[in-house]
Amino acid sequence: MRDVWAGQRRDALFLYLHVPFCELRCGFCNLFTRSHPPAAQVRGYLGQVARQADRVRDAIGTADYARIAVGGGTPTYLEPAELAGIFDLLAGFGGRTGTVPTSVETSPATATADRIGVLAERGTTRVSIGVQSFLDTEARAAGRPQRRTDVEAALATIRAAGIPELNLDLIYGLPGQTARTWAESLDAALRWRPEEIFLYPLYVRPLTGLDRRLSTVDGAGAADPEWDAQRLALYRQGRDTLRAAGYRQLSLRHFRRAGASEDGPDYDCQDDGMVGLGCGARSYTTDLHYSFDYAVGIRHVRTIIDDYLRRPADDFDVAEVGFRLDPTEQRRRWLLQTLLRADGIDPAAYADRFGTPVVDDFPQLRSLADRGWARLDPDRIVLTDAGLERSDAIGPWLVSAPVRRAMTEYRRR
Repeated sequence: MRDVWAGQRRDALFLYLHVPFCELRCGFCNLFTRSHPPAAQVRGYLGQVARQADRVRDAIGTADYARIAVGGGTPTYLEPAELAGIFDLLAGFGGRTGTVPTSVETSPATATADRIGVLAERGTTRVSIGVQSFLDTEARAAGRPQRRTDVEAALATIRAAGIPELNLDLIYGLPGQTARTWAESLDAALRWRPEEIFLYPLYVRPLTGLDRRLSTVDGAGAADPEWDAQRLALYRQGRDTLRAAGYRQLSLRHFRRAGASEDGPDYDCQDDGMVGLGCGARSYTTDLHYSFDYAVGIRHVRTIIDDYLRRPADDFDVAEVGFRLDPTEQRRRWLLQTLLRADGIDPAAYADRFGTPVVDDFPQLRSLADRGWARLDPDRIVLTDAGLERSDAIGPWLVSAPVRRAMTEYRRR
């Protein structure tokens, strides 16, 4: 780990801590998490994360963190005292919650007043809640049994706590969803005036609950052209609704309310690194992406967590599972992290970073422009609305052959 971080910039890092536990596993979820873990395993996990944090902090040395996030899973699955312990761990690592933007994930079932109170007291600036749908029938169809009354109560609890930013996740393309029911969810979300809203297309990922139930749709969700067309229509409806309500589109999924403050130290995902703590977390340096092992299937997730808990502390001195980015891959990562944002690419910034024109390195950009999916202006390269709505196709299209081969050869677990 010392070698991984030697020579890396450490003045504006992202600190992420992963809590791989939930009260239930949604049918669409392909994250690294398990539901209803034994209390002893949760306690053991929190103790092991603290040991990992000690070793990683010693390896990285002095560092400043510009962003902090606690995700999962559902961090608010933890008991209030355990949540407070997470914030103590972050502070000991150097994460100054309350000073830099700090985001925590929650769910309607776990956004209780005592848990949200801990988040507010410890300086959380953003709470993100996965609502997915305000209609009970749609939520159940997605493998997420919940009641709208509980969703509304959770949102009221978050707002009452005075946390500056609320993010609300919604999903389009759910079984049985129509333009009318989608409008109902959008309107219900807007009544809370969240600072951010993320609109996610439903994908049926391998090894998820929906994958087992909807065997007619393949893992990419691309086997049904009619469903693709429906999701595209619902996306456009959601995009236009949010724009009309005063939200600025930042990417295919990400919308931010006009006037919402954006205070805090600068963080540039193209150039600044990320430190991940916990089983299932990922980390990034300039030339390495690394993590622990990863799985989606319940049996394999449990096996990996058990292995993590048995590890001696010096195991955390090493980055085990990763991908080394050569200069070409570093260019490609920069391109993907920039092009798929609504504000697009600054060609001068790319040339300053890599010494070559971005269009020369990636002539595919001209193909996008020829289709009307991108504008190649001298001072800015951006996706058009038609391009932005195809981000989930453009991104994989730009992946390199070695990465594509590695993805193909990966054994799903």
